[in-house]
Amino acid sequence: MAFEISAIGTVRTDRAEVVDDNWGSVESVIDLHDSVLDADATLGLTEFSHLEVVYGFHRCDPAATTTGSRHPRGDTTLPRVGVLAQRVKDRPNHLGVSRCEIVHVDGLHVRVRGLDAIDGSPVFDVKPFLQSMVPDRAAVAEPTWVASVMKNYF
Repeated sequence: MAFEISAIGTVRTDRAEVVDDNWGSVESVIDLHDSVLDADATLGLTEFSHLEVVYGFHRCDPAATTTGSRHPRGDTTLPRVGVLAQRVKDRPNHLGVSRCEIVHVDGLHVRVRGLDAIDGSPVFDVKPFLQSMVPDRAAVAEPTWVASVMKNYF
């Protein structure tokens, strides 16, 4: 089954190269397209502290797409795990999902901090982060290798 979506905006940031770490202080502007959204589409967004952003890894080489398993970040000291057990960019559909801090909202221009998307990335959706959507019934479990991969991410 095919599912077609169109970008509702574009990421604008000084970060133009694909680099895995140090995203915490990166500020970006999500320029939402006025051809898709009305001017009041962001009304009420300033009441939230964080967003969830769905965006495209637009500079990925389709030939590099991983459909099976690999070592996270190519580090052979880490176990091979499937593409769906990682947040790698070279994945089927080349979609990223990120949670970031809202810095400022000015109409269809949303300034954020900590969005791990590079300049020109197409934005497919923006949603306010709701604490009530996080399952609190149990602690989140993750493998030990994640800590080594993420230690410098933010």
